[in-house]
Amino acid sequence: MASIVRKIICSARAPAAIGPYSQAVVVDKTMYVSGQLGMDPASGQLVSGGVKSEAKQALINMGEILKAAGCDYSNVVKTTVLLADINDFNDVNDVYKQFFQTNHPARAAYQVVALPRGGKVEIEAVAVLGPITEVSSAL
Repeated sequence: MASIVRKIICSARAPAAIGPYSQAVVVDKTMYVSGQLGMDPASGQLVSGGVKSEAKQALINMGEILKAAGCDYSNVVKTTVLLADINDFNDVNDVYKQFFQTNHPARAAYQVVALPRGGKVEIEAVAVLGPITEVSSAL
């Protein structure tokens, strides 16, 4: 039986993990990106400016991790958005749609009791590696 390839992805252009986990892991052609906070990679601190600024930085950080694996936002098939306050849902959507403009990934969004470092938003993703052919499905 052939073994499955597991590869750890790490980008110096995204914040280092703040615990015992990897920025991302690729198994076969599926990439699991750990939750990204709105942290500045240079300082390791949350960016100022509120939930929109944090969401933008979290997605920029995700983009750097995706790039380290040779892909981009178009490879993302599923995200999970964790919010410290569900009332920020629309503000996060305003930022989110700038990064995922077409063929949006599946997504879940939840309010949580708290996020690491006092963050307002954390976003994780699942992506597939390699070329993607988009096909519309009309029922």
